[in-house]
Amino acid sequence: MKLQAIAFVKKWWQSFEKDPRSCWIFSILWLLLINWLAFIWHLGSTGLVDETEPLFAEAARQMTVTGDWITPYFDGNTRFDKPPLIYWLMAIGYNSIGVNEWAVRLPSAIAAIALVVLGFYTLRHFGFATAASTKATQQSERLQRQLWLSAWIGAPLIAFNLHTIVWARTGVSDMLLSSCIGMALFCFFWGYSRKSKVEGLSPEFTSGVYKPHKSQKSKKLFSIPNRWYISFYVLTGLAVLTKGPVGVVLPGLIIFAFLLYAGNFWTVLQEMSIISGGLIFLAIALPWYILVTLKHGSAFINSFFGYHNFQRFTDVVNGHEGPWYFYFPVVLGLFAPWSVYLPYAIARLRFWKPSFWRKQPRQAQLGIFAFFWFVCIFIFFTISVTKLPSYVLPLIPAAAILVALAWSEALTRNQQFKLDRPLLVSIIANVLFLIVLAFGFVFSPNLIGKDPAVPNLDELLAQSGLPWRGGMIWGLTALAIALVLFKRKGWRWLVCINLIGYIAFISFLLIPTSFFIDQTRQLPLREISETIVRVQQPAEELWMIDFKKPSVVFYARRGVHFFKHQKELEAYLARDGGTKIKSPTILILSRAKHINRLGIQPKDYQQLDTKQAYQLIRVPTKVILDRVIVRQPPEVI
Repeated sequence: MKLQAIAFVKKWWQSFEKDPRSCWIFSILWLLLINWLAFIWHLGSTGLVDETEPLFAEAARQMTVTGDWITPYFDGNTRFDKPPLIYWLMAIGYNSIGVNEWAVRLPSAIAAIALVVLGFYTLRHFGFATAASTKATQQSERLQRQLWLSAWIGAPLIAFNLHTIVWARTGVSDMLLSSCIGMALFCFFWGYSRKSKVEGLSPEFTSGVYKPHKSQKSKKLFSIPNRWYISFYVLTGLAVLTKGPVGVVLPGLIIFAFLLYAGNFWTVLQEMSIISGGLIFLAIALPWYILVTLKHGSAFINSFFGYHNFQRFTDVVNGHEGPWYFYFPVVLGLFAPWSVYLPYAIARLRFWKPSFWRKQPRQAQLGIFAFFWFVCIFIFFTISVTKLPSYVLPLIPAAAILVALAWSEALTRNQQFKLDRPLLVSIIANVLFLIVLAFGFVFSPNLIGKDPAVPNLDELLAQSGLPWRGGMIWGLTALAIALVLFKRKGWRWLVCINLIGYIAFISFLLIPTSFFIDQTRQLPLREISETIVRVQQPAEELWMIDFKKPSVVFYARRGVHFFKHQKELEAYLARDGGTKIKSPTILILSRAKHINRLGIQPKDYQQLDTKQAYQLIRVPTKVILDRVIVRQPPEVI
């Protein structure tokens, strides 16, 4: 009975492979499932997460309120941290579906979906091994199998990792930047390879000898590039409109290094029509920078280029520092569990043999291109002094390509499905890593630090059952992998097992955890924001003392004076003795210990609302001035 079932499945699979229509229908359904599960499901069901997300959301809302689509503002002040493309997309969402969390996060989600789809399409056409292993026409069936497997494995790898999922579900510019850079590099490779209209390999590839198209022989710098290169220039321009110079520096660095390695730098530069393409790029990227500079001058230049770009690369900004090896654990953890296969996937390329790769047709160079994509971004941000996990998000598609190519080759290179030693070592590392991950989740309540907003967070997390749920998901996944290793040819199912484990992780842990975090950390602030809307009197100022939670500005639709330290409040009042405060009372949002530091007693203020550690009080302005200004040193006053 078992043999009959296996024979039936094998026969069905062979007929399925030979029917491109069935493969494409399956691919569309697969992509719909991946993108819905990773990016769309419950996207707007939780509130904005402090601090960064509400800054973007409110700056975009201000554009719809003021009608100024050139200058981003937050809480009445200019916000030159990022260029405006993400704000524009959010503002369009506000005008389309209303001012809500869906509109804030949809640009990131759509950007991630576009990246996954183009990644699938690229792997479907170029996701094979070197020409030496696929040049024979009798191996075309194996080639088609590898192309489909590369695409079916690579697409979920791009989507199913914490790096992509977290930032695709967050209303900030990181996912949009990663998508623009990723799609630009995919488009470059399409233009570089110049695939023919024939399905599968183009004729010059199947012959084993690469012959450039006639259009590739004598491209002039001023000619119009092919549509893929045009798309590359457009997307690079959009990347610069998303996050500044890094949007062109990273693709430029990757392509420069790759073409030098491939030995065809000047040839491809001519094919790309660099001057014509540069004009397309500038037409998209430059106008806003000109307009905002004309409007704000040195204030914009010093803030955007000086502080948020140059200084972030050369110095520590906002305390975001880290050791030189910072991104090793970041990539290992956030690209898990696929990250354990990266050493194997990179080693199989034999990147130390440029002469070998220079003999390969361009269409067979996706693997080595992904290698330079991964390494250049990793090294660039390792050199950068300011370090954040989100900085290396653009290398995730390259990592997914490397692992997908390694697995598709391993699954198609022989009919006996013999397991080589390097892959076996990676699989064992996969099992051990998942075991460590399972124990990490179980003991996570003991590992998390104290959160001032939720002092009993560790207790609440333990009571939620989420840690044990995570431990069971990854523990069972590790057990399943270990069991199939004892079966002949069982290792073929490891990718499926990891994918099933990750789907369970998203469905039963990641999404519920997002609701848990929202209920414990963000819901109290939204409820207090509703109270502020009800009780705030005309001209009454709203102060937030000793912490900064921009979500209150977004949800209350009110301006807030943020004082992260009491000295900032003292300096604010000392400038004019408080004469600019026109209302007889002030609303203060803070915590009990910080309120006590102001020197005011419960009899001095009215308690309006209390949510967890947060307190909203109304204090007479005279009381504040008497308690705070009187304590100032004479020289400050």
